Amino acid sequence: MRCPVCNEEFDPAKTEAMPFCGERCKTIDLGRWLDESNSLPAVPDPDDYEG
Repeated sequence: MRCPVCNEEFDPAKTEAMPFCGERCKTIDLGRWLDESNSLPAVPDPDDYEG
């Protein structure tokens, strides 16, 4: 399996940080979400608009 952060191959049975290779990559990913480098696309809700 490959880590989504560093792209290194690792054995999933040897990590507690799945789907990451280790705590470092897990923390990097969390930081990307917290500073909004990563995000999910939003689908506009027509009820949110007046008019």
